[in-house]
Amino acid sequence: MELVKTYSSKNIISESLKTALTYKEYTQLINDLVAIEASSGINATPDLVAYTKLNQKRMARWDKTVKISEDIQQRINAFNGKVTWLVLTESWCGDAAHVLPFMNKIAELNPNINLQLVFRDEHPELVDQFLTNGAKSIPKLIMIDNLKNEVVNTFGPRPTIATEMVENFKATHGKLTDEFKAELQAWYNRDKGENTIADLIDLLGV
Repeated sequence: MELVKTYSSKNIISESLKTALTYKEYTQLINDLVAIEASSGINATPDLVAYTKLNQKRMARWDKTVKISEDIQQRINAFNGKVTWLVLTESWCGDAAHVLPFMNKIAELNPNINLQLVFRDEHPELVDQFLTNGAKSIPKLIMIDNLKNEVVNTFGPRPTIATEMVENFKATHGKLTDEFKAELQAWYNRDKGENTIADLIDLLGV
């Protein structure tokens, strides 16, 4: 039974990769969506369209300002495996806008890391394989060892510090408020991707 499940998961991943986008293709698609007042996902509500516009600006800002120290660059360069980072995302996802640019910068530093992105709502079978506490939370990075053709680790939907902030707030208040969401966005801006980079380096084991 477990073998059947594993084989099925591999097939789902393989099929998903056929429609995956590079980061450059993804950002261009976001630009195209903004130009026509649209959003990715099943229901492009006005709110999701507004979030897509906001995220376009966030990603463009990070793409221009991301800095990775020489020490971290050396550690990234030392990774000698061959992996694919398959990431589930959507244009309206605020957390994705803050972490995808850092995933891309790390992947750019090592040709052995192949970053590929797919939209969550277009791949329900894939997201069902990689739920977070039973939820379809994104972004979700699935790290695949290309030589073994196996999933070896995952990351997401948030870096560790942001995850702790969310869990603590939910434990106290039951659900996330608009005020907390604004606080979380402010944290991302203050952190400047350091926590995300550290988590991704741990993912690579370097």
